[in-house]
Amino acid sequence: MMSKKQKAIFGLSLLVNIVLVVCLIIGYMKLSLVHRELFYSEVQYNLVELDGLIEQQKMKNWPEPNLVTTQLGDVLNGLEVATNSGKYSGWLSNNDRMIMERLNNALRQYPHDGLYKFSVLSQSDKSDFEDLQSKLQDVGFGMNMTISNDWESFINKSDKLLALLEDY
Repeated sequence: MMSKKQKAIFGLSLLVNIVLVVCLIIGYMKLSLVHRELFYSEVQYNLVELDGLIEQQKMKNWPEPNLVTTQLGDVLNGLEVATNSGKYSGWLSNNDRMIMERLNNALRQYPHDGLYKFSVLSQSDKSDFEDLQSKLQDVGFGMNMTISNDWESFINKSDKLLALLEDY
């Protein structure tokens, strides 16, 4: 039989453990939100901006192609950072991680700026970027389109873009 003091200590211990579990759950949920925000801000929005820059360059006959190659570099960096962050934290599923890594590899086939070096675009490269723009718009990563912060929608769009790029 437990004394009143033991019961009080047991009750307090139980309460502290419940509070700790709740804090862990809330922390995990916040971490999940942070990782998703990385994908939305560093990948999705940068893809939309890439679409806009390609359109701008196309309309002006490509006066500053490095705006496009620099933006593609931002997309690639964002994909790498967000994917690694999600992978190491365990938040990103293997399937989603594979989609992101394959998308990164597919986009690396386009000219992008390196460290201290701008890419020089040929007419063929410009045409390839214009084709990329069409693919971005086809899957819903284009300017003037509704962009959702729904994870499943983002993964589905990314997977469709990947399929279009791999068919290329």
